[in-house]
Amino acid sequence: MQKVLLFVDRVSTWVGQAFSFCIVLLTLHVTWEVFSRYVLDNPRAWAFDVMIMFYGTLFMMAGAYTLSKNGHVRGDVLYGFFRPRTQATIDLTLYFVAFIPGVIALTYAGYYYAADSWRIDEHSNITYGGPPVYPFKTVIPLAGAFLLAQGIVEIIRCVICLRTGAWPSRQIDVEEVDVEKLKQELHVKDEDIQKLDAFVIKQEAQK
Repeated sequence: MQKVLLFVDRVSTWVGQAFSFCIVLLTLHVTWEVFSRYVLDNPRAWAFDVMIMFYGTLFMMAGAYTLSKNGHVRGDVLYGFFRPRTQATIDLTLYFVAFIPGVIALTYAGYYYAADSWRIDEHSNITYGGPPVYPFKTVIPLAGAFLLAQGIVEIIRCVICLRTGAWPSRQIDVEEVDVEKLKQELHVKDEDIQKLDAFVIKQEAQK
C-alpha cells in the first residue's frame, strides 16, 4: 500500500514540477510585453488574456502537488498540538464533508464547461481578437482529476494513521529550508552554549 501511495505522490510531484515552468513562461511573457509596450510602442491586445491563462494553469495544476506535500494552508493554531490520531480524525472528516464533494463537483462541472468551450470554438472576449480559451478550460477537469486522486491517497493516509497512531511517510522533496542541516546547526549551537555556561560557572567558582 505504501508503494501505491508514494507512486501517486510521485505523479502529483511530476505534474506540479512540470507545470511550474508556467511561471517562467509567464515571466518572459510579461517582460516582453512591457518592453514591447513601452519601448517599441507595440502593445498586444491579447497579452492580458495569456497572462491569466498562464497563472490560472499554474495555480490549478499545483493543487495536487501541494496536497501531496501537505502544504495547503490550514488553521493549525491548535491542530499542531493534537496527537496524530486526532489530526487524522479531523482530516478524514473534512475530506468527506468538504473536499471530496467539492472536487467531484469541480471535475464534473469542469468537464462539461470545457466540452462546451471546445464545441463552440470559444475565444476570449476580454479583448478584441482574443486567443482561444478551450485549452485553458480543459485544465479545470484535468486539475480536478489529479486533485481527487491525491485526495483519495490522503484519505488512505488518515485511515493508516488511525490504525497505527503515526502518519505514513511521504515522498521527500525540496524544502524552503534544509531542515536536517538546520537541526544539526542548532544542536551544535546548543553544545557550544552548554560549554560556555560550564566555563563561566568554572571561572566564577575559581573566584
